[in-house]
Amino acid sequence: MTSRKLPLPAGPAATHAPRQVGLLVLPQFSHLGLALLIEAMSLANWLGQRTLYAWTVLSADGEPVQATNGMSTPTRPIGDQRGAFATIFVVASFEAQQHGKHRGVKTWLQNQMAFGTQIGGVETGTELLAAAGLLHGRPSAVHWDNVEGFQEAYPKVGATTRLYTIEPRLITCAGGTAIIDMMLDWIGREHGAELAREIARHLLHARPRGADEAQLSDREAEPEAMSASVAKAIRLMRESMAEPMSCESVAQAVGLSKRQLERQFKRHTATAPLQYYLSLRVATAHQLLQQTELSVSQVAAATGFESVEHFSRVYKSRFGCPPSRDRLQSWGAPVMRHPVPAA
Repeated sequence: MTSRKLPLPAGPAATHAPRQVGLLVLPQFSHLGLALLIEAMSLANWLGQRTLYAWTVLSADGEPVQATNGMSTPTRPIGDQRGAFATIFVVASFEAQQHGKHRGVKTWLQNQMAFGTQIGGVETGTELLAAAGLLHGRPSAVHWDNVEGFQEAYPKVGATTRLYTIEPRLITCAGGTAIIDMMLDWIGREHGAELAREIARHLLHARPRGADEAQLSDREAEPEAMSASVAKAIRLMRESMAEPMSCESVAQAVGLSKRQLERQFKRHTATAPLQYYLSLRVATAHQLLQQTELSVSQVAAATGFESVEHFSRVYKSRFGCPPSRDRLQSWGAPVMRHPVPAA
């Protein structure tokens, strides 16, 4: 790898000591997420010809922490660390509900915020920030697969499916490759857009995305991938899960006959409207079960099932276990697949 060593912009950023960054990893974190954070800072140091960023990987107790891929990462304990870090990123993925109950870590984050530290949440690390009360009334980027549960658990936080948010004191990132985009923006704000562009080139990241771009997910088909009528029908289905509409009512609402709606759904989703509708309801139930503390009966009602018994039968047929046994989003828990709609 060759580089064009870049002159850094004049001003405070050019003379300050390295920005000290704490990387707080929680059990079952994403190793990719941690690696992307570190790699972006490492490249900034290399291209900037000096140490712009120094980082420390932290945990609640200083013991090695296992990621979802089975790899363990050495850490240092959070301790008091008063004023030790200019920025702290909380890196988490699975079992976010469990992490939100860790009173010691929440108190530590609250204290760091009080000291003036910039706090960031990556993927479900954002949930720990919300549980600590740091995101009240703030826009927060949440991974599309966690947004249903997050909104239910933290209704006073402005959950959004944008890629990331950056404020002077708070950062949130949906995770995955959005971490690269967030880090490029974050580094560019401190050390200039040219350095950020050069980092992107070395990462072969041809088109860095802005914070407000949509998350590319199987859950939200892009408009060009289906007809306007089908897209509108799916929006209606999402908005009416608690009281499901009939196929005829959906068709009428989008200006089609029932037969026309069925043909268009078959073409764009390879399934019938009511089957698609049921899949949406079950997918939402799956998220609410794993990501919230709602009871099974509450989840059943929220997703339009008239009885817990019917809900349990449908759920078990999809996941092989009753809903009462699927209450934690862990690596070994059942997975809801989201097929990509056909063009």
